Amino acid sequence: MARHYKTVSGTLFDSVNYIFLAIYGLVAVLPFIYIVAGSFASDAELTKRAVFLIPETFTLSAYEYVFSTDTILQSIWVSVFITSVGTVVNLIFTVTMAYPLARRTLVGRNTLLNLVIFSMLFSGGMIPSYLVVREMHLLDSLWALIIPGAINAFNLIIIKNFFQELPPELEEAAKIDGCTELGMLWKIILPLSKPVLATFTLFYAVSHWNSFFQALLYINDPAKWPLQVMLRQIVMLSQSAAGDMSNMDPNFVKPPEQSIKMAVIVVCTIPILIIYPFLQKHFAKGVLIGSVKG
Repeated sequence: MARHYKTVSGTLFDSVNYIFLAIYGLVAVLPFIYIVAGSFASDAELTKRAVFLIPETFTLSAYEYVFSTDTILQSIWVSVFITSVGTVVNLIFTVTMAYPLARRTLVGRNTLLNLVIFSMLFSGGMIPSYLVVREMHLLDSLWALIIPGAINAFNLIIIKNFFQELPPELEEAAKIDGCTELGMLWKIILPLSKPVLATFTLFYAVSHWNSFFQALLYINDPAKWPLQVMLRQIVMLSQSAAGDMSNMDPNFVKPPEQSIKMAVIVVCTIPILIIYPFLQKHFAKGVLIGSVKG
């Protein structure tokens, strides 16, 4: 077997690339490591040391403060519900609309596509959206965070383009075997669409997990606040000496404000970091495949 020898210029080029990518990776990772370390650090250490990766004094006071009330556990379950149910609703509505729009023989297809594109460029705004949610009697309901955004126009177009690129011979063979439209979608189209579905599952899940502004507008009951809103409230209480601390343990010593902020970032970020590696291999492929053709 013939061996391929690299030239001096090729070796130098590869070395520079490796060094650059290593530095770029450290620049991306080190800030998060500092945040994790700072969330376990004491007040004196955060004041004394500007940047560090390992705390000298290990303490859980910030996390004890964050989880010192049962409402934080309730907000976690709310966020889990919104993320799981909302993602399923998003995928069902997006796929069932993208599949017929991928058929060039659909009557009125161009009109529907133009309406979808129009919704990407123009929207009613915050006040009309609030009025619609109110008239649907969804205020103070978790469905207010799910139903109004059931379909994302951009994601719909990418999935529609992916469906268009599948070989039409598969559908013709399925029709010959007597397969219905729903059976074709469930048994043939969806199994072949795992990369794009995994990609937009991640997109929708991250969007729901980070849901903040809509919850701030539509949810007034603290028991129905998602994690992001509840953690914002905790940070605000930690910043205000006159904040309402009635839900906290009266014997608990308040940790440093900066440490609480870091703990909040860790609590919000860790779940997504855990899920992402399982979907990462489909991520780039799913986006690129659906964006090649219009």
